[in-house]
Amino acid sequence: MAEAQLQAFLEKVRQLNAFVARSEADPDLREALRRCSHHHDVVSLAQQQGFEIGRRWGEAAIVPTGDANLLAGACPPPGQERLETVIETNGLRLERIHSCQASSPEGFWYDQPEQEWVTILQGSARIRFADEPEARELNRGDSLLFSAHRRHRVERTDPDPGTIWLALYWLQG
Repeated sequence: MAEAQLQAFLEKVRQLNAFVARSEADPDLREALRRCSHHHDVVSLAQQQGFEIGRRWGEAAIVPTGDANLLAGACPPPGQERLETVIETNGLRLERIHSCQASSPEGFWYDQPEQEWVTILQGSARIRFADEPEARELNRGDSLLFSAHRRHRVERTDPDPGTIWLALYWLQG
């Protein structure tokens, strides 16, 4: 680990320890923390208290720029996603999807004729398959294959700076 990474890690630990200490000393804050249902609730609560604990290991503090950078670009409005076709040729389509607090509409299931493979480049998401009892949590670097016509839905994506996916589609031949 380079010195800069070590210092960033130690600063995050200091921020976490200070947030924990404050929550132990303040019953109202402790109760608010208990009511948090996922990581983003905790991060938001910590930010309200002046602590920065949200960045995951290895995420850059500076937003990348440039048209060719897959991680560049502003997050779409909450509840929405932005799709961009990166490559489309010979029955393959590669899309970059930038989601911000997006989820499938209540009761909606994707049932597409194409195979789909996704990987998370930034952030996280929760995906549910109709034929599985539990949703799957995907984090940066995770990938998942959706067979054609396998019903699925997006239950959650990250708030700003959002979740960035690469999705590859093709018809079963």
